[in-house]
Amino acid sequence: MRGAIAAGHPLTALAGAELLRAGGNAVDAAVAAMLTSCVTEPLLTGLGAAGYMLIAPAGEAPVLLDFSAEAPGRGKSGDRAPLEPVTVHFGDADQEFHVGPSSVAAFGLPAGAAEAAAYGRAPLEELVGPAVAHARKGHPVTGYQAYVTSLLRPIAHRLGLDAVTEGDVLVQPEVAEALDRLGRDGADPFYTGDIAAEIVERIGAHGGDLTQTDLHAYEVEERAPLHARHRGRDVHTNPPPAIGGALLARMLEALPGTPTEQDLLRALALGKTHVNRLGSTTHISVLDADGTACSVTTTNGAGSGISVAGVHLNNMMGEEDLSPAGFFSHLPGDRLPSMMAPTVVTHDGGARLVLGSAGSSRICGAILQALVNVLDRGMPAQQAVDAPRMHPGADRLHVEPGIRPESALPVAEFRAPNMFFGGCQLVEMTESGQLRGGADHRRDGAVVVV
Repeated sequence: MRGAIAAGHPLTALAGAELLRAGGNAVDAAVAAMLTSCVTEPLLTGLGAAGYMLIAPAGEAPVLLDFSAEAPGRGKSGDRAPLEPVTVHFGDADQEFHVGPSSVAAFGLPAGAAEAAAYGRAPLEELVGPAVAHARKGHPVTGYQAYVTSLLRPIAHRLGLDAVTEGDVLVQPEVAEALDRLGRDGADPFYTGDIAAEIVERIGAHGGDLTQTDLHAYEVEERAPLHARHRGRDVHTNPPPAIGGALLARMLEALPGTPTEQDLLRALALGKTHVNRLGSTTHISVLDADGTACSVTTTNGAGSGISVAGVHLNNMMGEEDLSPAGFFSHLPGDRLPSMMAPTVVTHDGGARLVLGSAGSSRICGAILQALVNVLDRGMPAQQAVDAPRMHPGADRLHVEPGIRPESALPVAEFRAPNMFFGGCQLVEMTESGQLRGGADHRRDGAVVVV
């Protein structure tokens, strides 16, 4: 075996597997998959998105690459256009999202891809190959992606995606060209070159805050991962200024040696929140046969509805949960908070478990429950991901079929496993040295073992 990858779309996973077959390591596979997700999961991520990548090279200390969104506004002059509210019908509830030019933050995905490539074996030009091919030739839209498009129809409409249905072949020539530029020229065109200039001109002309200075100043931050212990394993996850990893560590610390369902519920309650958004996020987990692990989570927020030169720009400044003190309360250059928590579990110096999740405020809970399922309950990867989940909200406990915990909160029972509970993609190396994965079918997940 060369490795295993779990991702949020079958073609995303296959793109990473292609690099593994060609002799690439886990980072090569993760970068190729991440770039392909910009094509196959266009409303969840993109070249105008942001994220975090945790890399655990075999026998070396892990490192966290922070390419998250930064608040814009350096050197901004003139009035700011108001955020544009759009109503999205999500299940039984309506949610208001805020989009438009003023919602756009400085993005990190092109810079993150270029930085991460240095930890791999293949040149960036090779890593963009599968993504460019799918964007140019087109790919069939899956049922889940069609569903996401229907949920985000007011935003998708601005991008010309509102008529997309399952089975349609989606061709994205501008995205292909942008990815091709990334492969040929690296990240510079997106931050100091012609693509950056075009983006800034468009946003500035319509009252947004993003400036050339913001993009010039953007850098990927390398950080030491946050460390926790559980069941004799070392858990490495996303450190501050992100909040997801710290919350996951608190949840783990709250668990006793052999947690019951009630113990798990009490730990999950540490992350109780009023915000229960769709979570337009995707995750990729990779573990290669040499023991190098890579876990990466990216997001476009809900997307701003603005695409420039193949770059679908994020709406991070319009995401309420990223601005708890109110919209535009961050200073220019501040890294925005995030619940994203790419995670790697090691034992005796070797990676044993690689995981992370989509799902906004449900990210940490999904990761915690999958961790407990594998490490405490001994479940194999796919069973651990498929197992029913729960999520305590501010006023009720949400549960999937198969869970009946004692709760002081009213219980909202879902009739079937639901995307509400995140999209956890997991890969593990068993005690016998076998690689296997768990794909979250709540969100189109797929696993490929090479």
